[in-house]
Amino acid sequence: MIRILSLGAGVQSSTLALMIAHGEIEPVSAAIFADTGAEPAGVMRHLDWLESLVPFPIHRVMHKEGLLRNIEESIKGGRLASAPFYAKTPDSAYEGTLRRQCTREFKVTPITQKLRELLGLKKGERAGKEIRVVQYIGISLDEAIRMKPSREAWVRHEWPLIDLRMTRSDCLRWMAARGYPKPAKSSCTFCPYHDNELWRDMKLNDQPSWEQAVYVDKLIRGGVKGTKHSELYLHRSLTPLDEIDFRNAEDVGQIDAFGNECEGMCGV
Repeated sequence: MIRILSLGAGVQSSTLALMIAHGEIEPVSAAIFADTGAEPAGVMRHLDWLESLVPFPIHRVMHKEGLLRNIEESIKGGRLASAPFYAKTPDSAYEGTLRRQCTREFKVTPITQKLRELLGLKKGERAGKEIRVVQYIGISLDEAIRMKPSREAWVRHEWPLIDLRMTRSDCLRWMAARGYPKPAKSSCTFCPYHDNELWRDMKLNDQPSWEQAVYVDKLIRGGVKGTKHSELYLHRSLTPLDEIDFRNAEDVGQIDAFGNECEGMCGV
């Protein structure tokens, strides 16, 4: 049986990798990073840095085509491994999001294929039902709702941060106490799940990622083959990304004149 870390290069999985390097968690044979081809440059730089510190190999795997390429091909009539784009129907009403398939096809499947390769399994060879891989997943206590068992009978998921009762904030404190930098958020540049603060930060501090997101937002506007929606958007407001004002109160000069002495009654 082999022990593998599923590495997203975000806060939680980076903490796991470093805790393993410090001997605080049982060692792994390797880590696997699934590259969608749409990660911000800062995430890839962090991955390079992390790889220089840990005592185990980090395998980078990728779908035969990146997610961006898949979206571009779908506009031409190809199959879309859909992301949860916000959809507008022909009558201009909001109708929720497209089905989310991108994670499974561009992250889960390439990782599973690499696990099979590490076990020495040939194409089409059955892995059986006996546990052959223990896969560490970087989910923290405050995200426990995301815990899911593996769909593969021969893979068992474990969540060391849950076992240690560590939250995301605990992970940040653990890294800060040892002089490690805070990782960038690990997600595709054009992920519709970004909140306004992340969009704002990207626009101000990561122009290449912002330009790619705006490009994809415009690319999907006319919809894609196989969907009934007339328009698709990256932002839940159904507004073109480059037309949204992401400035916060501080940006427009509305700084709180009374400091930060909240009495804890907001929202009560």
